[in-house]
Amino acid sequence: MSDSTALLRTPLYETIQASGARMVPFAGWEMPVQFSGLMQEHGAVRSGVGLFDISHMGKFVLTGADCLAQLQRLIPTDINELAVGKAQYSVLLNDQGGIIDDLIIYNQGRKAAQAEGQLTVPMIVNASTKEKDKQWLLDHFEGDVQLEDRSDSHALLAVQGPRAVEFLQLLCDRDLNGIGRFGHLEAQIAGHDAFLARTGYTGEDGFEVMVSAAAGIELWNLLIEKGAVPCGLGARDTLRLEAAMALYGNDIDDSTSPLEAGLGWLVHLDKQGDFTARSILESQKQAGVTRRLVGIEMEGRNIARHGYPVVQNGETVGEVTSGTWSPTLEKAIALAYVPIELSKIGSPIQVQIRKKVCAGTVVKRPFYKAG
Repeated sequence: MSDSTALLRTPLYETIQASGARMVPFAGWEMPVQFSGLMQEHGAVRSGVGLFDISHMGKFVLTGADCLAQLQRLIPTDINELAVGKAQYSVLLNDQGGIIDDLIIYNQGRKAAQAEGQLTVPMIVNASTKEKDKQWLLDHFEGDVQLEDRSDSHALLAVQGPRAVEFLQLLCDRDLNGIGRFGHLEAQIAGHDAFLARTGYTGEDGFEVMVSAAAGIELWNLLIEKGAVPCGLGARDTLRLEAAMALYGNDIDDSTSPLEAGLGWLVHLDKQGDFTARSILESQKQAGVTRRLVGIEMEGRNIARHGYPVVQNGETVGEVTSGTWSPTLEKAIALAYVPIELSKIGSPIQVQIRKKVCAGTVVKRPFYKAG
């Protein structure tokens, strides 16, 4: 997709382009990689408030009396007791136990405007897998579950940082302070209907806000006027990697299982009934996986990038999936799949960086955790 005319654009594209942001292709979309600069944007999220256009993400809304039960059969995470107003991060699994996508599921309960007994369950999925996810869900749903795709009709903004709630509260008619992590609500924001969730992909406090496309442009401009710092994909990547959050297509994909990816906490074998690939994950759990995704801190300023080989005794034994220089920690950090015997905290690691073998150490994830 080198021809920019073939790339999709979010409702905020013209507004963002006019601000002077540098645009790049990403998952089929033309997206801002940076505005004022990666370091400034990264720092704004860690110390104040940053604003991201994430309208390229897939936005589904499920309705039906048993839509949670239908989802329950497709994910390894127990959502039978997911409370109204709460959300759950999980993964869609294929028949081999690989990850089709990672996603967030929100239980809005039964709305007065809908038929009695009908649940409303929004879902946010990755942009690159939206069509694949939709088809998988439709192929496996039974009964009266309806799937509305709001990906094109709605904007999605991420307001992230220790001052995120303060900035949003100025525009919102509901008290946001009482909404806990992974809580959500519907409210009026700047006079527009909005769905707000206390979720994010930066390791900081904040909300993700879904509004109509037109309202998204207005909200973006209002938040910028109040002092929010516009941020691009560059800062989004360094922030999420410091928080050791997986990037689909790099750290997880349909060939990696959640147990290999360090997402075993999403696999509730002791609580749940049958689900896709349950027997495969049970076997993996019993026998143990042969590789695992680990966090690595590199020595010096040697940055281990995506695709670089992890080596041992001159042989390639693993692969780096994500790597960067951490602006917060001032260290080179990475995620990589390594053999299980090299996955323990403190294990020495070697990464082939061009023609040089560079040393690193397996460290506890996340690399950074907000205070």
